[in-house]
Amino acid sequence: MLSTEGCGWNQVDCALSGEDRRLAAAYAPRLLFDKNEPFYPVRFGITVLREDGDSPSFRRRLQVSPPEAAAVIEYAIYYDYDIQHLYDLEHVWVYIGRNGEVADVEASFHGKYLKGLLHGRTNLSGTRASLYVQPGKHALSPMTEIFGLLPGYEACTQEAAGADGLIYGDCFQGLLASDEATDQKVRQYLQTCRFTPSGVYENWEYAHREELFVSWNGLFTEIPERVRSELKRL
Repeated sequence: MLSTEGCGWNQVDCALSGEDRRLAAAYAPRLLFDKNEPFYPVRFGITVLREDGDSPSFRRRLQVSPPEAAAVIEYAIYYDYDIQHLYDLEHVWVYIGRNGEVADVEASFHGKYLKGLLHGRTNLSGTRASLYVQPGKHALSPMTEIFGLLPGYEACTQEAAGADGLIYGDCFQGLLASDEATDQKVRQYLQTCRFTPSGVYENWEYAHREELFVSWNGLFTEIPERVRSELKRL
């Protein structure tokens, strides 16, 4: 199944430099997961834009507008699984001001994106914004209340677990493929991962785990390999 989420039309071919890695660690958002969450990120594909350009991994254009923003860090956050499907790519964008301050934050939310800073910037500590992760689905928000307003919020972690089988972004067409047998294997596995969200969120500390941060190009290369490996395991 193709997904409209999590792939732009252009690929950026660049290694993650030491400076970009330093920035990615310094501005990495704090991710708050439900304590019953079964799936956590396995890789962050990093792109640092210092001028206007298309996102390499989400269908949008990013604007770098001095003096308000000197650069934008895109975190393409990859999970092997969403509770309803194999393959999940979420995003956070951190806008860095001229003096190194956080000028703005945006975060992906079911194929769209939300502002990532609360009024008064109360979820920002230094250079790191705190964002809640929807249980099982991994949409991002600076507040938890929005999750409970989503249709199917409870069903998606229970009877609807695995409903979507294998999905993948547009840019992986030709590299990945699905059929009913594949989708059924994924459904059967994710039905064993059903859970009830606790409503209690805990910080998942990862910012200095070096192996998690790679270039987007590196992650783009790795994702099909990870998907095939999971399908073989299933």
